[in-house]
Amino acid sequence: MFCSRRSVLLGSAALAATSVPILGSGVAYAGSGSPGAPGIGDEVFPNLGNGGYLVDLYLLDLDYRETTKLVDGCVTAKSRAQQDLSSFYVDSVGLVIHSVEVDGRSATFSQQGEELLVTPVRKLRKGERFSTKIRFTADPRLKVPGVISGWCPTDDGFAIAPQPAGAHTIFPCNDHPSDKAGFVVTLTVPQDLTAVASGVPIGLKTRNGRTTHTFWSEHPIATEILQAVVGNYTIVERGTVRGTRLRDVVPSHKVELLEPALALTPGLLDWIEPQLGHFPLEAYGLLPLNNEDPAAFDFTGLETQTLTLYKPKYLEGIESAIAAHMMHEITHSWFGNSVSPKSWNDLWLNEGHAEYYALTYKYERGWPDQFGLTTFEARMKRTYGLSDQWRRDHGPVAKPPVASLWHAQRYQGGTLVLYALHEKLGAELFNKIERAYLKRYRDKSISTDDFIALAADVSGDPSVTPFLADWAYGTKTPPMPNHPDWTTLPAPASARQTPRPYSGRDDSAVS
Repeated sequence: MFCSRRSVLLGSAALAATSVPILGSGVAYAGSGSPGAPGIGDEVFPNLGNGGYLVDLYLLDLDYRETTKLVDGCVTAKSRAQQDLSSFYVDSVGLVIHSVEVDGRSATFSQQGEELLVTPVRKLRKGERFSTKIRFTADPRLKVPGVISGWCPTDDGFAIAPQPAGAHTIFPCNDHPSDKAGFVVTLTVPQDLTAVASGVPIGLKTRNGRTTHTFWSEHPIATEILQAVVGNYTIVERGTVRGTRLRDVVPSHKVELLEPALALTPGLLDWIEPQLGHFPLEAYGLLPLNNEDPAAFDFTGLETQTLTLYKPKYLEGIESAIAAHMMHEITHSWFGNSVSPKSWNDLWLNEGHAEYYALTYKYERGWPDQFGLTTFEARMKRTYGLSDQWRRDHGPVAKPPVASLWHAQRYQGGTLVLYALHEKLGAELFNKIERAYLKRYRDKSISTDDFIALAADVSGDPSVTPFLADWAYGTKTPPMPNHPDWTTLPAPASARQTPRPYSGRDDSAVS
């Protein structure tokens, strides 16, 4: 059992030329109007998201069948039309679609690559609120060629790891972080299993040997960071820290083994909250995946909202080996979860910020990094030296080619941009920009250009605009303020890389 993204092509490109059978249909459409677009034109994942509407709320029901390992699902999306719609698309692939209803009436539907085309009985008017209910069955073990699966199947159930483009393998949705929505997730499982989802529990009912658990998110969630987990887990409650509920979801046979690592969370919050403000979500905790094969996973941690997913065995390490990565993931609660990227070009805003604070935490404790460095400045000087090579081979910080989406350029390269801003403006103004960022865009999405405009506005310095634009988009690394002696290193010819398929997350870049 595994959840790996290694050696797969970008799904939307690979499926575009693939013949996928129509899985079902409803009644014929009567009316006129314009169809919504099958994608929003993201430069990294062009066919993710859908034009013509935005989702306000998902009601997601997942029913796990222990004997077949299948999941029967029903998702109801409460949406708003952004134009007159004769039809619209929903991101969906690898799912058996049983029926589609729009506002309670059967709708025609057909599978087209990674898109489900839905044609309602009547045209939807611009500004109109409408409801789409889709019944489906999913097999968490299924691998669709060329598609990144969001499922992490285990012997006793599953967890999910939707980032970046896997949510629509779990349920039909508008799978793009620019369209954040509320979630109510209901998980029905055998009563001897535990089930938890992002948010807080609001319902529990057992009948005929099966238990239904319901969770509600107080804050909107991007589809790529939703969590739903089923299996032999124990929920370890840690009370509250300044009003934030802390709870971990731990493999039942590892509760004692993992306690030293899991108990670090309150201290991590004590360190980060004075810098970024009160924790922005309703709950936090860790989810070490109940699986004994860490090599089967291409990520170390994934910041699924309110419940960070970790690959097996990682949290069995000592504090100095794991705590900086834990800080990286908890920082994502602010940068990435509370404030999400507006496009996948903007991923560096998540990862650069998470690394900025994780590295600061590491070096304050005197823990050397993997290069033997013990100061932030030394790490940034090393990163600066590699920056021209990274820009050439892996794109500017805010212009990632899909094959290099998770390269260190988005992590340490992003941190280098923030360090440059800090060096230009000083600590006081930099911290003021950080707080404004988190306040102005809380529960929303932000672009690189939004960040540049915000920094210029808060600092009152118009030179910040071209300064950050060069750092974010330039193909050559700008001079580092206060460090005129820093130079970039020439890349050896042997280091030059050719384009390769999208290969998933690269957590070797973290901390």
